Amino acid sequence: MADVSAERSHITTHILDTGTGRPSSGVKATLEAKTASGWQEIGTGTTDADGRIKNLGPIQVEAGRYRISFETGDYFGKQGTESFFPAVTIDFSVNNVDEHYHVPLLISPFAYSTYRGS
Repeated sequence: MADVSAERSHITTHILDTGTGRPSSGVKATLEAKTASGWQEIGTGTTDADGRIKNLGPIQVEAGRYRISFETGDYFGKQGTESFFPAVTIDFSVNNVDEHYHVPLLISPFAYSTYRGS
């Protein structure tokens, strides 16, 4: 059996639509790293049918600050659903480069939440 962890990026995400109770497919996300000169894009992706992006960025990242921006307004717009947040940006820190960082997002048209996943 292949080592799946070797195929995924160091930072991954998963989006669930809490209004429908289903994964949010087709959501574009951008991963950026904080550098001395500002934010630098290091990866992009679109959620699959299960609402996941397994290859959002590099296989390995350095310790530091990162953020993921999700185009949630486009997602809800394609469904014909009004929403309050055109985008959701999650700013977080990578402290231990030996750990995998999973950043899930739970969305509805007028709210969102996140947590550190595994």
